Amino acid sequence: MLNTTFSILITTKNRKNELTFTLDKINYLLSDSNVEIVIFDDGSMDGTFDFVTTNYPKIVTYRNEISKGYLYCRNKMLNETKADFAISLDDDAHFVTQNPLEPINKYFDKNPDCGLIALRIFWGLEEPKTSSPNEKPQKVKGFVGCAHVWHMEAWRDIPNYPEWFIFYGEEDFSAFQLFKKGWEIHYFPVVLVNHRVDIKARKKEKDYQLRLRRSLRSGWYLYFLFYPWQLIPSKLAYTLWIQLKTKVFKGDVKALFAILQAIFDVLVNIPRLLKNSNRLTMQEFEEYSKLPNAKLYWEPERY
Repeated sequence: MLNTTFSILITTKNRKNELTFTLDKINYLLSDSNVEIVIFDDGSMDGTFDFVTTNYPKIVTYRNEISKGYLYCRNKMLNETKADFAISLDDDAHFVTQNPLEPINKYFDKNPDCGLIALRIFWGLEEPKTSSPNEKPQKVKGFVGCAHVWHMEAWRDIPNYPEWFIFYGEEDFSAFQLFKKGWEIHYFPVVLVNHRVDIKARKKEKDYQLRLRRSLRSGWYLYFLFYPWQLIPSKLAYTLWIQLKTKVFKGDVKALFAILQAIFDVLVNIPRLLKNSNRLTMQEFEEYSKLPNAKLYWEPERY
């Protein structure tokens, strides 16, 4: 039994089949009285809420009758939990590592400056054949949204996720805020999560343009919120050139429209960006830049 409390937080919308698979994989964790699973149904129309409340009475379930957005749900769950540690888990992700909470608990105990643990993530429709890592825990710049663990003292020390980002960039927003407050983010390969997504197929999906638009604008938002002023023009120019070179000049018309829309979004939100900025000094930025990048993927063939 754990001597500290964990809350596993899942936001979902119209993905009952994915959620059902995930809950079947992690339901055993509810046998510990110090663990709760919280589901926030953001306006699903596929019977998700009734399914969870009927079949999983131990799970705490919330619902928005009308969707209020992914980040609204994440903020609400994080702000209301009484747990010591909160695990944000996507509805299409599950732990491959059995009994993952104990090593997470011990790691936080041994690393009091760690405000967030970024778990090791395998992106693929099926679990990897091996789960043994050759990596060691390390301090990193950021984390991936689909599977990470908050030390709740750190969460309460920084602003909420910016709901106006809608999707993309909110993890980097929090990573910068943690850095400014002296909290560390640690990559923890001991615990493996399977994110059941075919990342290569996403380019063929109908929302490709929307995803690219939001991804681009979030990166540009972050420049205006956190980067030293003198670095912003060159960063903007470089990222714009890369998008043009790798996508638009190769005939990707959807990418062109996404870029134009992202530029418009930034211009509209300039007042909000200036108001909410928490800019790094050049010294802080140099220190931050030396950290390893967030670990985004784990590919079994590399080990």
